[in-house]
Amino acid sequence: MISVKQLSKDFCGFKAVDHISFEVAEGENLVLLGTSGCGKTTTLKMLNRLIEPTSGEIAIDGKNIMQQQPETLRRGIGYVLQNTGLFPHYTIYDNIAVVPKLLGWDDAKIKARVNELMDKLHLDASVLQSYPGQLSGGQQQRVGLARALMADPPVLLMDEPFGALDNVTRTKIQAEFKQLDELTRKTIIMVTHDVQEAFELGDRICLMDKGNIMQIGTPAELLFSPANDFVRDFLQGQRLQLELKAITLNDIWEQLPDTYAEQATTQPPDMSVWSAMEALKIKGSVITIQQSNSNAFKSVNFAQLMEAFNQYQNVQK
Repeated sequence: MISVKQLSKDFCGFKAVDHISFEVAEGENLVLLGTSGCGKTTTLKMLNRLIEPTSGEIAIDGKNIMQQQPETLRRGIGYVLQNTGLFPHYTIYDNIAVVPKLLGWDDAKIKARVNELMDKLHLDASVLQSYPGQLSGGQQQRVGLARALMADPPVLLMDEPFGALDNVTRTKIQAEFKQLDELTRKTIIMVTHDVQEAFELGDRICLMDKGNIMQIGTPAELLFSPANDFVRDFLQGQRLQLELKAITLNDIWEQLPDTYAEQATTQPPDMSVWSAMEALKIKGSVITIQQSNSNAFKSVNFAQLMEAFNQYQNVQK
């Protein structure tokens, strides 16, 4: 869906992005991760021409973005900012309806779509006539996401979308983000400096430093097959928690005991060990896992899950 070839951006002799190349498959969520100044936001903004590239090529759905008018390009791409970017003098309804009005949608279609997204994003209809300044940070972020999704664009760009939220609100909205059916059809590129967030939300991670790509891969690939010392050192401080989020129940299937409890709640095989731990918080709890592409089941308690995880870790070392 997105193809980037030898993309560069120079600012007065400073190379913010240095001949990077990558592709994003349809329906994939790629996270651009790195410290401040590594070039991730500059890269994101070149994709919708908020920043014009110095050199290189960008194609979205097979079309060269430089052969399109910037305004037309942007109307087909959802864009979510850290500070939401909501117009303070517009009501919430008008903020959400901006792009469809530019596209010429009729009022009935706009109203139906607004109501649909309000429900999906757990926003009460009573806020539609309010202004952004009257909403909480979490509500504003949901409104910003609703506006980006309003015209149902195939591509969604997100620049530190949860960065301005407190930890509790951030965790809640991240969980909602993962479950939102609207996003399963989107190709998403998200910028973050939060390693935990990248591992929680990304299908693949593009780790950047000084305008260059250090490694692109799944969370597990970055952890267990780091391309260089930079990647290894970048993740080292949070390694245990990252492994718990990167390793799935299906990954540790062979290490799980051959036990089965018929009454236990069945969890999906792509659930992370971290999420399984959350599900097993209640003392004495047991969960059942179905192996991917089979009818095999296994049931485990917390201690058995941790034992299997530790065995898997040892295999990877």
